[in-house]
Parts: sequence; C-alpha cells; structure tokens
Amino acid sequence: QVQLVESGGGLVQPGGSLRLSCAASGVSLDYYAIGWFRQAPGKEREGVSCISSINSHTYYAHSVKGRFTISRDNAKKTVYLQMNSLKPEDTAVYYCATYTFCAYDYDVENMKSDYWGQGTQVTVSS
Repeated sequence: QVQLVESGGGLVQPGGSLRLSCAASGVSLDYYAIGWFRQAPGKEREGVSCISSINSHTYYAHSVKGRFTISRDNAKKTVYLQMNSLKPEDTAVYYCATYTFCAYDYDVENMKSDYWGQGTQVTVSS
C-alpha cells in the first residue's frame, strides 16, 4: 500500500521559513518521482515542485523558484521541501505526491500524480 505522510506545516510571518517532510512507504524513491502541490480554499490545486527519481534533478513552479528547495533521502524514504522568504500567497494545504512526469518545469505545472498524502497546513500571516 502506498502511503505518503506530510508534516512540518505551521504558522509563520511573511519572510519566514518552514521545512516540510514527506515520509513515503509502499514506494521506492529510486523509481518514483515525488513532488509537492498545494491548494488554498476556493482555489485550484497548484503544482509546487518535484524531484526526479533518476538523477535528482529538481523542478519548480515559477511562483516559488528561488525561494523553495526540494530534496530527498532515499535511505530514509523521505522528501523535504525547504520554504524560505514565505509570502501570504503561499498559504495553503501542502501535499506530497508521486509524479508521473518530472523532467521539466512544466511537469510541475501539469502535476500528474497517482497518490498523495493527507496534507499539512501552511499559513503565512502577520
């Protein structure tokens, strides 16, 4: 059974930082690309980032590029999302997910996935 469990969300002020974690089971990070999407109330879900299973190349949505960094630890079966310089517009529930395609930035925007977790709330507010 595939299971993805997010953690690390919380309330931060604009300009602050958070580090999200995604613990994966039932999948191998050697074979599956893992990424993050987010969804705010009343909004469409938005792809944020993904990391390739083949070469660890990383890809980002335009809105977060330069501020967020995705990484993985295959031995720990965990994917991380370091979020810096947070803005109120980043407020959303963040989900980690398997990515069918993760080879270009546009794969993040398209965000084709089969599995995702329960999400973790990120709120950026003063």
